[in-house]
Amino acid sequence: MVSPGKGTTTQNRHSRVESSTNLDTKTAEIIYRSNKLALAAGYGRANLPSVADYQTWRRANRLPYRSYSHGRRFLNNYINEKAEDYLKYENVERLPEGAIIAKNSFSVTDKGEFKPGPLFIMEKMARGFNYLSGDWRYTTVSPDGTVVGRTKGMNGSRVEFCIKCHLAAEKRDHLFFFPKEFR
Repeated sequence: MVSPGKGTTTQNRHSRVESSTNLDTKTAEIIYRSNKLALAAGYGRANLPSVADYQTWRRANRLPYRSYSHGRRFLNNYINEKAEDYLKYENVERLPEGAIIAKNSFSVTDKGEFKPGPLFIMEKMARGFNYLSGDWRYTTVSPDGTVVGRTKGMNGSRVEFCIKCHLAAEKRDHLFFFPKEFR
């Protein structure tokens, strides 16, 4: 069960997963591997080019990591070729136009049920797209392929939280990085 709403984003934070169990990272990886194709199929219903093939891109993390800023879900970061400099982590400079970072997410309930979460996408747009976001377009896709929100697009207010949160990392091109033990 997700609160508030059903996997939606509020203005102040991402929805948080209720009754999410703590897993060791190896167990999280096993669960992820057995469900990753189903995740991709669900997100793929959005018919967005950046969603269709994200799992063919480089996976930046070794194992799923828990992200409290993404609703206490486990995440996996995928980067396209133009986003390769993301792997410089804290030493990264501005990524080029066309760089995309896709973060799929999931949780597991206390009863052991796999729960797909949203797909979070950051796509670097041309200079001038949106000064406040560092020219990043944020898109959130629900597990059933519904586009929840998109910067300067449908339901743009639902991704304003992304812009506000990532603004704290403005000096690193609005990028945050997963914990070092997952690199």
